[in-house]
Amino acid sequence: MKLAFDQAIAASQIDEVPVGAVIVKGQRIIGAAHNLCEQLRDPTAHAEMLAITQAAEAVGDWRLEDCVLYATLEPCPMCAGAIIQARIPTVVFGASDPKGGAVHSLYELLTDPRTNHQAQIIPGILGPQCGMILTNFFQSKRQLGKK
Repeated sequence: MKLAFDQAIAASQIDEVPVGAVIVKGQRIIGAAHNLCEQLRDPTAHAEMLAITQAAEAVGDWRLEDCVLYATLEPCPMCAGAIIQARIPTVVFGASDPKGGAVHSLYELLTDPRTNHQAQIIPGILGPQCGMILTNFFQSKRQLGKK
C-alpha cells in the first residue's frame, strides 16, 4: 500500500488528483500507476485502469486471477467494472469515497453476487494518509480558485 501511496504523491506533484494503484502477483509488482486524466486528457486514465493495463501486459493475459490490487482511494464504478472484468480476486484500498465509491460507499459492485466475479475487499489501509492527501489537494485547488 505504501507503493500505491507513493504513486499518489507522484500524481500530486504533476497536479493530478492524487490517487495511486499498484498490482502485485506473488511478490512481484506488475502494475503501478497514478491518475493521468489531466496529462492525457482522458477520463479513463485512472490509476487503477492504467495499473490493470500494465499488469495485463506484464502477464500476457487479461485475466489477473492471482493478483492483488492496492489503491489509495475506493475504486469508482468504471474501475470496479475493470476489476471485475480482469477477475482480480483481492482489492485493498485506503480512503473511502462517499461521492463516487463503488466498493462499499455508494455501490458494492465487487461483492455483488449478480456479477460474474466477486473480490475480497480490504478497506482502510493507510486510510487517514490516503484521505489527507486528497483533502489537501482539493483544499489547495479551492484556495487557488478564490484568488
